[in-house]
Amino acid sequence: MAKKKVREEVPVEPVEEKLTRAEAYIEKNQKMLTTVVSIIVIVIVGFFLIKRYYIGGREAEAQREIWAAERYFEQDSLDLALYGDGNNPGFVDIVREYRWTRTARLARYYKGIIYLNQGQFEQALSNLKRYKGRDKLVSTMAIGAMGDAYLELNDLRRAARHYERAASRHPNDLTSPIFFLKAAWTYEEKGDYKSALEMYENIKYNHQKSNEGREVDKHIAKLKVKMGK
Repeated sequence: MAKKKVREEVPVEPVEEKLTRAEAYIEKNQKMLTTVVSIIVIVIVGFFLIKRYYIGGREAEAQREIWAAERYFEQDSLDLALYGDGNNPGFVDIVREYRWTRTARLARYYKGIIYLNQGQFEQALSNLKRYKGRDKLVSTMAIGAMGDAYLELNDLRRAARHYERAASRHPNDLTSPIFFLKAAWTYEEKGDYKSALEMYENIKYNHQKSNEGREVDKHIAKLKVKMGK
């Protein structure tokens, strides 16, 4: 005859007792809890005050200071844009003097592009990697510029990966097909024809209205000859 299983009753602690314990803990540690809450409030309020008044003021000042460096950059006077002209700061000064501002982040992007154009590829990568701006176009161009730097350093794998990232980051008919095309060329140079074909086809089917989209068929045809198709 099978033994009947007896279900053990687990004693349930009364809710009132739990509440009493919690109240007793709060009462016992009231001073400590009040101090912790006060510190948290001070930190939060301090953060917003610093962001609004200190960083906000520095941001306005940085925007006034960067105009000359941007003008030199547009004129292709890269050393003056980078280091200033003696009266106006360059991007190096902006990054150093106005840390934590959006303008300083933008100046770091400019530094990366200038170093890239001057053939200082490692320095270009160092600055472009540290660019943390939120602007969609600039952040996309920064990733693509990193691809250019890696390509110059003959790191084809990283170059192709960054071109593909730049192309896919914020899809559009202006920058995406340019970077897909660069990715395709880099994959071709690596001998990875399958990946190159995928990049070309992405342009063909998703960015057909772009200039690259209107020319992509000839690239596909040439690649298929290489592939023996």
